[in-house]
Amino acid sequence: MLGIKRLGLLAALVLVGLAPAAAAQPAAQPSTQDTQYLQAVHQVNLFEITAGNLAQQKGQNQQVKDLGKMFVTDHTQLDQTVQSTAQQLNVQLPSDPTADQQKVLDRLNNLSGAEFDKAWVTAQLAGHVQAIQATQTEISQGSEQSVVQIAQDALPVLQAHYDALVALAQTLGVPVPQTSASGTPSPGGTTSPGPGGTESPAPGGTGTEEPAPGTTETPAPGQS
Repeated sequence: MLGIKRLGLLAALVLVGLAPAAAAQPAAQPSTQDTQYLQAVHQVNLFEITAGNLAQQKGQNQQVKDLGKMFVTDHTQLDQTVQSTAQQLNVQLPSDPTADQQKVLDRLNNLSGAEFDKAWVTAQLAGHVQAIQATQTEISQGSEQSVVQIAQDALPVLQAHYDALVALAQTLGVPVPQTSASGTPSPGGTTSPGPGGTESPAPGGTGTEEPAPGTTETPAPGQS
């Protein structure tokens, strides 16, 4: 009986010893597309939250203030999912907006009144066009389902924001970028969703000529 007990104990130790080894196997890494989208959309959210707060503080038009408040709420909620998913997938997220996004925020900080309103709407239109492009690319080319789901959930929110911005732009006399329902840029192309680049999907364009979804050339955020 003693021998049987020892054999049972040995077997248990072997099983316990195997468990950590199995658990130590690295999880499958998300694709470059999925990783870049998580990082880029996080920077979009950081930008939108800050820009939305600026709109509430500095906006002269009440609709600008109202949209700013809505953007803060929506992008804060979106970013909670982005952060939790990134943590699960071991994706390191940037801690700040891109350099181009920061330039736009700095410029908006120096404006006031109607000038601020128009510049804010212009930047938001360009940014949402690019964010929609990147989100459509993730939906069509992403491979990690949890990240694709984020994009699928984000797309109608971004589109609703864009539609509201178009209506406000028409009221304020701000040029509206042409949009197209077909064609999205590919990762690594001239409209890559990679964070930190000068042609990321991050908001921030301040010029009067903004890209349309599906175009192959997108001006860098902050350029006029």
